[in-house]
Parts: sequence; structure tokens; C-alpha cells
Amino acid sequence: MFFEGSEKKVEIKVAAGSPSLRSLGRPFWQDIVACANAEILSHISNDECDAYLLSESSLFVWDDEFLMLTCGTTTLADAALSFIEQYGIEKVGFVCYQRKNEYLSHLQSSSFDEDLFRLREKLTGKAYRIGHLDSHHHYVFCTDAPCEGLGEEKTSELLMYHIRGEAADYLRSDKQTAEGVRRLLELESLLPDFEFDDFLFEPFGYSVNGVSGDRYMTIHITPQENSSYVSFETNLDLGQYPQPIFARLLQILNPGSWDVIGFNVERDTQGYPSHLCLGSCTLESDQGYSIEFSHFQQTCHEVLIPEQM
Repeated sequence: MFFEGSEKKVEIKVAAGSPSLRSLGRPFWQDIVACANAEILSHISNDECDAYLLSESSLFVWDDEFLMLTCGTTTLADAALSFIEQYGIEKVGFVCYQRKNEYLSHLQSSSFDEDLFRLREKLTGKAYRIGHLDSHHHYVFCTDAPCEGLGEEKTSELLMYHIRGEAADYLRSDKQTAEGVRRLLELESLLPDFEFDDFLFEPFGYSVNGVSGDRYMTIHITPQENSSYVSFETNLDLGQYPQPIFARLLQILNPGSWDVIGFNVERDTQGYPSHLCLGSCTLESDQGYSIEFSHFQQTCHEVLIPEQM
């Protein structure tokens, strides 16, 4: 069984003085999510943020911005363009659209180039590829209009490939439970102030959202042995956070390789397994976003098993 875990991501900030995005209500966001060929499974809220768990990843909504991630063969660009059309392009302050290369890109309904062409019919900005074309890489498009506050926002992404060991075996087993996965990932101890909302898919696969004030986290696990993928993302300032979250998740899940992407975040590899950094780059956006990308591989030798076609 194959499922495309690689995610597409859009972040949209609205201009100062625009109507609150949270005031638009769940029916509005259900329609936006449906444009991506996904649906809302559940949600949690606090005074700062509404967090929606989706059939394919997550949606977080604040008063002045939203963040949506979708995986599989979803059409996230359609959702972004629908939002812009309904909300009003004059109220949009900043858009960042990000897409990772897929394992089976020919099964997608569009490529990044095709998404970019449609976005540029509405928006002006610059697009980049970060990472080697023949390895894990990401595409990023950011609008170029001035937008206050972007240089102060921090986002950290950890994307893990080919997880191995006891944790991977449990995530592929028929014995797992949502509570068991939370314990496995040590979520309550790593993020003690967060409220969690999670879902265990059949026959396997797991998603969790967490919120604490205006801080968020999300994890998505596609554990299939030949194409396993785990993503973690948060806007916590990990440099000031007492727990080494990235290092601990790497120890638990034991991936063969992983990417770290930081928006206004400096690279910190303390506590990582023994590794090689196969490549890194830094990209400065016109609005003050500093994007740093690094691709790592464990130094241990991996014995590969030929797969009969």
C-alpha cells in the first residue's frame, strides 16, 4: 500500500485592519478545505487559534493568518486561490506556498510549475527550489509586497524519511492506538502545555495537532516501509525551548535521512544522531524571511533489500 506523505503548504497573512479569519466560521473553512479535496475530521480551539485536523493533514487559523498543509494527491493551490477570490486579494498581505517533491509525482493532478503559473496570475513574487533536484528538495514561492512582522516569526520543520526500529514496527502494526502513538512520541512530556487532537487512520497512519496560546505543533506519520515519511512543524522558538524536540524525535523514530527547514531559525544539530550534512542553503526573502534548509543522512550503513516489481 502506497500513500504520498509529502506535503504541500500554504501560509497566508492578511493586511492590517482586515476582518478576522476566525470570524469566518467553520463552514467557510470547510469549503476551502474541500477545494483541496480534503475534509475536516475534528478541531480544537483556544483564545488565539483554531486548529482543524484534516483527512489529509492540518489547518490552523488565527485572526490575521492561516496555515494549511495537505498531503496525498490534494490540490492545495486550488484552496489557496479560492480563499484569495472569496476573501479579496486587496486584503491579502503575504502568501508563501511550499511544496516538497513527491515520490510518485506523476500521480499528482498538478506540478509545482503548474501551481506557480496559476498563483502568479493573481500574485507577484519569487520562486525557488531548495535542495538537489535528484534528491529530496522543496519548492517555495513567496509574494514580494512589503508585510510587517514577517522577520519576527519563527517556524521549524523536521521531515524524516525511512524510519526504522521498534517505533517504526509499532507504527506499522495492528496493535497501535492513538494513545499509544502519543506515548511513543512522548508528546505530553515534550510539549506539556499543549492541548492535542489526533486521529489514527486505517490500516495505519497518524496525525496530531496541538495548540498552546498562539503556538502550534503538528505531526503527520506515513509509516509504510518502502516510503515512510514523518513531518513535524511548530512555531515554537526552539532555541529558547527547554526540550530538545528535534533531537528526541530523531532518536525515537530513527530515520535514515531527514530535512530541517527553518524560517528565521538558526540551525542547531545538538543531540542529533551521528550524521552527515549532505547539503544546506540559506534564502533571504524580500519581506525579511530567512529560510534555511539542510538535508542530513545517518552515518550508519543501511542494507537494502531489492524490491520485485
